[in-house]
Amino acid sequence: MLPARLRPGRLLAAAGAAGAAGRDRGLGGVSRAEQAHKVAASYKPSKFDKKILLWTGRFKTEDEIPPRIPPEMLDRARNKARVKACYIMIGLSIVACFAVIASAKKAAARHESLTSWNMAKKAKWRREAALAAESKTK
Repeated sequence: MLPARLRPGRLLAAAGAAGAAGRDRGLGGVSRAEQAHKVAASYKPSKFDKKILLWTGRFKTEDEIPPRIPPEMLDRARNKARVKACYIMIGLSIVACFAVIASAKKAAARHESLTSWNMAKKAKWRREAALAAESKTK
């Protein structure tokens, strides 16, 4: 038995399959369905969109950005920028948590607390109210 690549009918079968596939192909070897559903570069990016495209790494310089881009490219860049912004906010939140912990430990070392601040503030208000009452009676 001959290997598949050496069988005589193989070339004829391959040519028939290529001919059938070629009938459904349009210009440039792209099928008609692909041509019908292909989205042209129809969106003109704004300055902010260009900054997003640069920040996400899609283009290296603003001069490389074409005048019109596909909407899908901008959607992907916006999603990537959204994720990067979320990561930045997560990092800043973690840094802020450690800063609050550090400042709370310093306040505890000085024997300061919200309760003592609240009591001092109320005592000040009472003194002010007493002075105001005294000045009214005179």
